[in-house]
Amino acid sequence: MTVKYELALVLNARLEEEAKNAALEKVKGYIADFGGKIANIDDWGKKRFAYEINKMKEGFYYFIQFESEDKKCPNELEAHLRIMEPVVRYLIVKCEEKAKAKKKKARVNTEQETETQV
Repeated sequence: MTVKYELALVLNARLEEEAKNAALEKVKGYIADFGGKIANIDDWGKKRFAYEINKMKEGFYYFIQFESEDKKCPNELEAHLRIMEPVVRYLIVKCEEKAKAKKKKARVNTEQETETQV
């Protein structure tokens, strides 16, 4: 069963265009190497941080949606992102949890409505 994930990635704003693209390609390669398939990449561009991180005030934001059948893919990807120098911050989330939470909330609301009608 394929599981959908989203990677929020922040790269150092001091990177040249070439280095930024190389880092992004490296991340894409890691996803592919660990059995993932990229569905979409959103480039949000350069944004200001809410607070200073490692004496930096801004970074390049990317949101990458990918799917994988291998449950180890996000763990392996995280291990490699952790040691990449251009990466300021990252977060990998499982997207299906959101859908399950919405279904559960809808089911609870339906049950509550049924109880109030009786």
